[in-house]
Formats: sequence, C-alpha cells, structure tokens
Amino acid sequence: MEKSRIKRNLVLGILFFLPVAFLLMLYPSSHNYDPLDIVEEDISDLDVFTSGYEKKILLKDHITVLGFFGNEPENNLIAAANLKELVYDSFLGFKKFQVVIVLPKGTEAKAKAFHKEINNFEDMRFWHYVFGEPNDIKRIFNSLKLEENLDDDLFTDHVFIIDKDLNQRGRLDDRTDNEKEKKDSLYTMYSYDCIDIYDIKNKMSDDLRILLTEYRQKRKGKFDSSSRRADDLKDTE
Repeated sequence: MEKSRIKRNLVLGILFFLPVAFLLMLYPSSHNYDPLDIVEEDISDLDVFTSGYEKKILLKDHITVLGFFGNEPENNLIAAANLKELVYDSFLGFKKFQVVIVLPKGTEAKAKAFHKEINNFEDMRFWHYVFGEPNDIKRIFNSLKLEENLDDDLFTDHVFIIDKDLNQRGRLDDRTDNEKEKKDSLYTMYSYDCIDIYDIKNKMSDDLRILLTEYRQKRKGKFDSSSRRADDLKDTE
C-alpha cells in the first residue's frame, strides 16, 4: 500500500512539474526572438477611400492584413474564407488588429453579398471594406513590395501585413534551417497566398504572432531590438 501511494505521488509530481519545466524552458526564448522584417516602408494609406463606417478606415496605428479582392469579390470566396478562418478568427480581439479588403467603387452591393457568405455569425467588427477608384487602388498596391501584379479585375489572392507605422512586414530570408545549412540561395516572402493553406495557417499566423509580440513588448518597455529592413540583406543577394 505504501509503495503504491509513493508511486502515485511520484507520477502526479511528474505530471505537475513537466509542463512547468517546459514553460520555463520556453520563457527565455520569448525575449530573444527575431522581429518580423520590414520589407518596405511608407506604404500609402487609405485617406481617399470610402467605407460604410462612420469612422474612417486607415492603416496608420493598426496592425493590418491588407487584401485586394477586385471587381468580382464573390468569385474569390475560397481566398476570403481561408483568410477569415485561419487568420482573422485566430487574432480577433488583439489590440489594433484589423483586416481591410480593398475594392473598386461600384462594388458596394457585391461587398455586402460577399460579406454574408463569409460571416458565420462571429464578431466581424474588425473586418473592413474600403472602396476607391482603380488608379487609387493601383497606387496603394504599387507602394508595396510585390511578388506579383493585380489582375485585370484588380484582384490578387496574396495579402500583406502592414504595421502601425505603415511599414510592410514579411521575411527577407524565408529559407528553412536546412536550406540555410546547405547555403541554398536566399529567397523572400513579401506577401501570403490565401489559396495556400500552409502559407496562411503556418507562415502568416507565425509572423503575425511575432509582430503582435513586438508591439506588446514595446508597450511594456521590454523591446530592445530593431526589425531588419530590406537594405540589411543587400550584400547577401
């Protein structure tokens, strides 16, 4: 009986202390991570765009996932559903986080129908639509660091992360550890493909967590590292 009680207490002790030890091992790493790279600066804001909201929708002072869904947004429901379920729903409630979808003027009715398709009765207060002239949409888009162009309908299935200071964030070196060890050629990630589940669920979600951690540490006065910028890697190209 005594041996059984000792064995039981030992097992309970291990079950209790293992998670604590694991968290203590992770704790130092939370203060020594690499900030999410700045891949482009001075992204154009949305001042000339309209929306259906009383308050103007802007990028400045927000952590934004920015998308361009074109003249026929209803044709792009797969991209939107992936973005909502794998990104928006995961980060809903984080301070100053928002998703902004840019559409051409004249698509307001289509945007409402589109919104009904992706809204599953959850809090959508931080999922916004803004409407502008084609030239203004292209101006915003061309201020970004790009891997592909808008199509003729002003659509791309790639979305972008913009920080509070109008910097575009991404990865200046997207190689895996194994690729770095093999000294494979450097490649980047400036945007995230909403059709690619791995891109959205893993890479983009990880990058947003890193950016949110950066701002949380800045608020607490604990952030003591500056993000890399595109110029930092010119010598490696």
